[in-house]
Amino acid sequence: MTISGIAGVARAPFLLLPVALVAAGTGAAARAGGADLVSALIALVGLAGLHAAVNALNEWSDHRRGIDFETERTPFSGGSGTLPAGRLSPCGALVVAGAGFSLGLAAGAYFLVRIGWPMVPIVAFGAFSVLAYTDFLARIGVGELFAGLGLGALPVIGTALVQAGRIPPEAWIGAFPACAMTFNLLLLNEFPDEAADRRGGRRNLVLLLGRRGAALVYAGAALSVPACLGAGVAFGLLPLPALAAAAPTLLLVPALRWAFTRPAEPVPLPALGANVAWNLLTNVTFGLALGTL
Repeated sequence: MTISGIAGVARAPFLLLPVALVAAGTGAAARAGGADLVSALIALVGLAGLHAAVNALNEWSDHRRGIDFETERTPFSGGSGTLPAGRLSPCGALVVAGAGFSLGLAAGAYFLVRIGWPMVPIVAFGAFSVLAYTDFLARIGVGELFAGLGLGALPVIGTALVQAGRIPPEAWIGAFPACAMTFNLLLLNEFPDEAADRRGGRRNLVLLLGRRGAALVYAGAALSVPACLGAGVAFGLLPLPALAAAAPTLLLVPALRWAFTRPAEPVPLPALGANVAWNLLTNVTFGLALGTL
């Protein structure tokens, strides 16, 4: 096993997402007067481990089912190519998945002891999502939803909970954009893999709704993010600076133009990159806007 092989199946560049999610949850905890950087760091390690685990399991499954050999890879979709290139064995990918899952469980166990019963559904849902995503959830049409919840909403809520000892309103509101953005992160990346996913037996929204229908779902989820933030400020549940987190939505102009006008064509590569940047910047900006007040 090599470092490059481990980083490949773990999809190391994508592990910036846990950092952004923990930042959003920490901002909500700080707003509630309960920021605890040690707990935030433990949450980050656990969440990064679970994210690496689901990535490695996905790489292992796609290699086993032959999807890896069908995709047209981009920097954002199509898998890392680590297993087909021989930089790591399939068994090595399972070892990486097991190590990441163990880190996540260890962090979850620590918080279960410290926080108690409120952590049970978060830990249980996270564990189920990691183990069931690739070979079950992604094959019954709910993969995007579970990704949005497990790597979006619940990390924001859970990070706030383990620091503040409760879930403040800001965390509930921040959970919705986080869910929609991770949902969209997965959804847009599924368009380039449409043919390979069909042959590999997946049932995602691109295959279930068709390209135009799935593109409209993407656009609706994208526009719901600034709408949610604006509503939170309008109803006095978020401070005015939280509106700054809506600004990164401007990065989606190319992706939205594609979604509304030409979804039958390939997704422009800059749109895929902007989709990732939007997700990270929105979560981090949200956390900073709350935590620095």
